[in-house]
Amino acid sequence: MQPDEALASLKQGAAQIISESELHEKLALGRALRVKFGVDPTSSDIHLGHTVIFRKLRQFQDLGHQAVLIIGDFTGMIGDPSGRSATRPQLTREEVMAHAATYREQAFKILDPARTETVFNGDWFRKMSFEDVIHLNSRVTLQQMLQRDDFRERIDREQAIRAHEIQYPIMQGWDSVMVKADVELGGTDQLFNILVGRDFQKEEGLPQQVVFLLPILEGLDGSKKMSKSFGNFVAINDVASDMFGKLMSVSDELMTRYYLLLLGRSLPKQAHPLEAKKQLAFEIVQTYHSAAIAKKTLDEWTARFSEKRLADAELPEFAGREANAVAIVVAAYAGAFAIEKSRAEASRLIKQGSVQLDGKKIRDPKITLCLCAGQVLRLDKTRAVRIK
Repeated sequence: MQPDEALASLKQGAAQIISESELHEKLALGRALRVKFGVDPTSSDIHLGHTVIFRKLRQFQDLGHQAVLIIGDFTGMIGDPSGRSATRPQLTREEVMAHAATYREQAFKILDPARTETVFNGDWFRKMSFEDVIHLNSRVTLQQMLQRDDFRERIDREQAIRAHEIQYPIMQGWDSVMVKADVELGGTDQLFNILVGRDFQKEEGLPQQVVFLLPILEGLDGSKKMSKSFGNFVAINDVASDMFGKLMSVSDELMTRYYLLLLGRSLPKQAHPLEAKKQLAFEIVQTYHSAAIAKKTLDEWTARFSEKRLADAELPEFAGREANAVAIVVAAYAGAFAIEKSRAEASRLIKQGSVQLDGKKIRDPKITLCLCAGQVLRLDKTRAVRIK
């Protein structure tokens, strides 16, 4: 593929490239570029948020380039502070290495092993003397570090920034020197860290890496980025039924992002939301398990869903209306089951998560609910009504 064509293909889905002209020049060199991506094994799972970058890395490989996968056994003991509102819990080397044991196996569900060079950054950081560390730190100013939005916000909120956290972008930047990266991939929260790598390469007399940033995937909650620490993730090692079920729980609004970032195409405009989710879940399960397992999981989910709809049709009916959640719960108990519930009891049921509307928990007693025909309102573990 010619440099113009390669650049046009690679930039699809990118959030920012610094710079496109530099990337074009590197693509025109006629050699395999060294494309770096670093992962910290702070947990044992690679999730779908990581795959946005892994898929782009595979695209570089398919164009003939070399992936350099850095397992951050040293940086993982610090944990990337980017986008964090508090200091990460510090892990031991033993914990990090235990997590790292499965990382390559998971990564190779996406990457081509034949074009992947895997290295641990402990291989060079472990050899550094304290004098080396001081010399490396002298290349970066404290003002530069404190310009970061995440650090500045923590200072404004009078939250602690530990000295070891400031080392993280310095270490990530030095990784780029050690592997002689031509391109570094990362999420949009990695801009500062990758720019540090460019600066270090320039000081070392090396060609500067291209910054290639990709969008950050929101988690299942639709607000925070996908992360195991937030509990809103889908791991690529999840069993097929769990993976399928989690993806079926995402909101209709989030579907557009998931189609674009996980499947690389737009959500079909005329697709029914339920069918679009089933297609997304099917393709993700197919990618990380197999076509046969994806078909079996889809069939099982469809059967369960059909059975649930039949069961819901047999529930006692309750007239839908717009009202305060507590008032609706009290009225539903009385109207459908002839059970008298006080407003305090209804409020307690809501706060503890017993009350659900179409499977989504309602936790705010003061919220106003607008009920529609066909919806299912669950009152507790044994009682539910269908809205008419």
